[in-house]
Amino acid sequence: MNFWQLRNQFYDLVCFNINQVYAWKPDFEKNNLTRWAKQHLLVKLRNSWYSFPEYLKTPHIQRFISNKMYSPSYVSLHSALAFYGIIPEAIVQTTAVSSLKKANFENIFGSFSYQQVLQGLMFGYEQKSFLNKQSLLFATPEKAILDLLYLYPQYNNEQEIRELRFDEEFMQEDLNVERLNQFTEKFQSKVVRNRVNLLLKIYDLC
Repeated sequence: MNFWQLRNQFYDLVCFNINQVYAWKPDFEKNNLTRWAKQHLLVKLRNSWYSFPEYLKTPHIQRFISNKMYSPSYVSLHSALAFYGIIPEAIVQTTAVSSLKKANFENIFGSFSYQQVLQGLMFGYEQKSFLNKQSLLFATPEKAILDLLYLYPQYNNEQEIRELRFDEEFMQEDLNVERLNQFTEKFQSKVVRNRVNLLLKIYDLC
């Protein structure tokens, strides 16, 4: 089998892993992937995961790859908050939440960070279309805020929360307070509830 046969099979998937290749061709020689990556025909994302260099300039490619190469996961935290315009900073690293252990990866597509939550907290995300044929999992604004308050213990007082500099217009006009409160109850955590109450008080949303 040559590279172009593999490309024709997997290119539309954007990225793929070695198990998908074996399911297609059980006698595939894994060393081919290493050789094609050295020839810059493939891009290695992490162990056993690959993509194609033609996708490097595709908008939002980092978010899609984040989903695929460490699954289950969804884009959240600072990446989602910046996307929605809730925080002012431009975020270089793609941040995500997963029920798998905490992890970090770097490849030619970028830097990827995954924070761990319990399986029961893997909710509050939605599918966003990608390249028409694909989709990626992305936190709602309310869940991105909750993930941040839950995973970062420093956000336990008014000063720290104010320093996040959440966009006033978004908080007043676009934040779904009912959904935020519903999601908060699912955490079953007094700490998270107290932090959310403080957030609501700061932005006069009580």
